[in-house]
Amino acid sequence: MRVMVLVKATADSEAGQLPAKEMLAAMGAYNEELKAAGILVTADGLKPSSKGKRVAFDGADRTVIDGPFAETKELVAGFWLWEVKDMDEAIAWVKRCPNPMPGPSEIEIRPFYEMSDFAGLLGD
Repeated sequence: MRVMVLVKATADSEAGQLPAKEMLAAMGAYNEELKAAGILVTADGLKPSSKGKRVAFDGADRTVIDGPFAETKELVAGFWLWEVKDMDEAIAWVKRCPNPMPGPSEIEIRPFYEMSDFAGLLGD
């Protein structure tokens, strides 16, 4: 099962505050554990939404919206892509993660759709 593990943004990450050396070291060690376990596919951190853009669609129209975006709690600051046996394994690994932010934070786990989810729609 593939899952995307999303580190939710905070006021600190949206302000562009870089992590402390200790956090980078702890997260590096955690990522090495994920690699050794054969779970980690890829991972990365994202710059603040002030550096980003959104493209809004309305029929044939496209509108570019400059960041920053208002709802910090709905933004993503970083992610992992994991290959796990099930959601329980993903939860167990997230619980082992160092707190990714200087204060309170959240990590969201979202499964990917797989081709088997569309079996009845593909006309096989």
